[in-house]
Amino acid sequence: MTADRMVRVACVGAGYFAQFHYGSWARDARVTLVGSCSRDIAKAKATGLPAYDDVATMLAETSPDILDVILPPVAHAETIRKALSAGVKWLICQKPFCNDLDEAKQIVAEAKAVGAIIVVHENFRFQPWFRAIKSALDDGLIGDVMQVTFRLRPGDGQGPDAYLDRQPYFQQMERFLIHETGVHYIDTFRFLLGDPTAVYADLQKLNPVIAGEDAGHVLLSYPNGVRAILDGNRNLDHAADNLRRTMGEALVEGTRGTITLAGDGSVSFRPFGATESVCILPPDEWDGFGGDCVHALQTHVISGFLDGKAIENEASDYLMVIEIENAIYKSSRSGSKMRLQDR
Repeated sequence: MTADRMVRVACVGAGYFAQFHYGSWARDARVTLVGSCSRDIAKAKATGLPAYDDVATMLAETSPDILDVILPPVAHAETIRKALSAGVKWLICQKPFCNDLDEAKQIVAEAKAVGAIIVVHENFRFQPWFRAIKSALDDGLIGDVMQVTFRLRPGDGQGPDAYLDRQPYFQQMERFLIHETGVHYIDTFRFLLGDPTAVYADLQKLNPVIAGEDAGHVLLSYPNGVRAILDGNRNLDHAADNLRRTMGEALVEGTRGTITLAGDGSVSFRPFGATESVCILPPDEWDGFGGDCVHALQTHVISGFLDGKAIENEASDYLMVIEIENAIYKSSRSGSKMRLQDR
């Protein structure tokens, strides 16, 4: 693959979050957007791209190098199969990936059989604060890591109108806090710490108008006594001018000090035994979503496609995230700690 060629990208889906995908692709100097597909053709036309309401037709007429699937899980398998049949070898697919683990495994196998690559659009690990934290851990800044805690506090879950202004389908999701949002932090914990060995979860529904859980605690166990804690409650907030920037606050604690993520996107380090902190990453000034993490992920994929850079979040690896999610729900139902099988 020559690094100076333009990559042809087509997108299927034009819902709320798709705006961040289209906007990011439009800013990439090595990308040409060739088509948008939506069942609602008006939404596809609103992107300003060649518009389609049938993905097979779009694929046949535009011949994209990459298909960006920005659809709910129920549509993933069918859409990916159409792309594979059309000869598309690179795909990006939104999370949650497929309807369930069995379907995800089957799609991964079908893609592998034809030499195609699927990257799950799991963008939180690409947020600049988590990249900065990862670099600090790799550099040994806090010594031996002992605990990572994330307090998920988006503050959008109170009352009968919760989520209706942006993503109303949230109210009907039978699996909500973990499946829709907490999965980001399962993946981010893997990015920071690797694969856990066991999980324990206590989930609950606090807002009676929704179908699924909106609060809870998840404890992930790692070798040598290391722990990761997701403390989530969508009804509560945190100190931030934009609650959706970081969605909460984090502590990463080690034998030589503590790293703190604040709601403004800043990251600081306090050495063990000290009272003052030093800045690792200044507050975020990006107006869009999550520190421009969508663009960071998409740029990463283009670097893989054109430059041969190793790819994070291939679907085959992401299956482990789904396995952990399933174990979390099973733990909450049973009240027991669940061990994860070696892969």
